[in-house]
Amino acid sequence: MNFSLIICTYKRPHALLTLLESVRLQTMYPNEILIVDGSPDDATFHMLEQNSFENLVYFKVSPADRGLTKQRNYGIARVSKTSDVICFLDDDTVLANNYFEEIISAYVIHPDALGVGGYITNEVSWQYVGENYQPKIDEFYFDGYTRKDGARFISRKKLGLDSDVPPGYAPEFSHGRSVGFLPPSGKVYPVEQLMGGVASFRKSVFEQFQFSTYFEGYGLYEDADFTLRVSKVGKLYLNTAANLEHHHDAAGRPNQYQYGKMVVRNGWYVWRVKHPKPSLKSKFKWHSITLLLAVIRGTNVITTSKRKEAFTEFTGRMMGWFSLFYSKPN
Repeated sequence: MNFSLIICTYKRPHALLTLLESVRLQTMYPNEILIVDGSPDDATFHMLEQNSFENLVYFKVSPADRGLTKQRNYGIARVSKTSDVICFLDDDTVLANNYFEEIISAYVIHPDALGVGGYITNEVSWQYVGENYQPKIDEFYFDGYTRKDGARFISRKKLGLDSDVPPGYAPEFSHGRSVGFLPPSGKVYPVEQLMGGVASFRKSVFEQFQFSTYFEGYGLYEDADFTLRVSKVGKLYLNTAANLEHHHDAAGRPNQYQYGKMVVRNGWYVWRVKHPKPSLKSKFKWHSITLLLAVIRGTNVITTSKRKEAFTEFTGRMMGWFSLFYSKPN
């Protein structure tokens, strides 16, 4: 298979260089690498001038094409006609040497796959406990592995608001568990959601779908929106053997108020993409969980040292929730 790599970047030249160095070491190298730069400065361009990478093409977009979803669509339109698969990576990730080999192998093993996601290894600590394990209230168990649950999921369990579907699927009330709750088993799992910054899709998918420009700028949850739409027409998988690390570079992120507001409003939008007419019970659960998560974030004003950030995000979440009653996302 010929495959292309699209990296959308914004003011992160050092993180991008680290990623490209890990791409250079791959056992299977991309047929083309498209860097789509939305930075207002030229730091990324100068970094690439000083560091040469095979098959790399650089694009500097205008302000009109700036933003994660717009930059992705910009790159897709410029991918080679001979490409079979398009891979996307966040600019602050670092790949294991066989990442692309594992991604492409999943398409061979599952010829029905429209998309395959990679697996982030550095964010959660898992423990293998085998079958028939009874997890404690502060644990999540799946396929022989367990991990610690945070305060938000412990509270949801106690209130009967935990997800009732496997990780990577969206319940009718949304607020499911992401693919990050799939264990490092080395298996390939079917899912209906992928994380956009570590995902790949057959090029043919983009004859029917594009990333929605509703998600401006930072694009929070744009990946959930896109993959939920794609999963309605075909199969998506996550390969836990396609390993990479995510190092969450703070550069280019929105302020905490805007982030909190996006969490709620974008979350509502994605919920209704999957379930345009949810039941009354599911509506109650969605709003209950949204308010619960806002309150938990608000308590971080007391429980963490980053009090200003916690209060600002809490305020953004609450304002985002109130805004749904007079200005729902379209």
